[in-house]
Amino acid sequence: MKKDLHPQNYRPVVFQDLNNNQTYLTRSTVATDETIKVDGIEYPLVKVHISSSSHPFFTGEERIVDIEGRVDKFKARAKAAEEAKEKRAAAAKKQVARKEAKAEKAAAKQAEK
Repeated sequence: MKKDLHPQNYRPVVFQDLNNNQTYLTRSTVATDETIKVDGIEYPLVKVHISSSSHPFFTGEERIVDIEGRVDKFKARAKAAEEAKEKRAAAAKKQVARKEAKAEKAAAKQAEK
């Protein structure tokens, strides 16, 4: 094994879950400026966003992260694209009809002369 591969500065550190304020006292080499008192002793504090006490996998509770799922979002985009396509097609038909009406009117004027 390689010498001096692992750090030697392990010390007691408190990790605090920000979701439910659960704290864990363990040994770590993580550097932090914050401290917390636990049982009258001051320890370095590391704040974490999620831990086993708040993660849905470990707690067994379901959390809805996003209201619409990926499939719903895809279907909504596809529907909007289809509606936009139909709107463009209707506008193009209307424009063609106008050109034809203009051409007929011009032809009728020519026939009168």
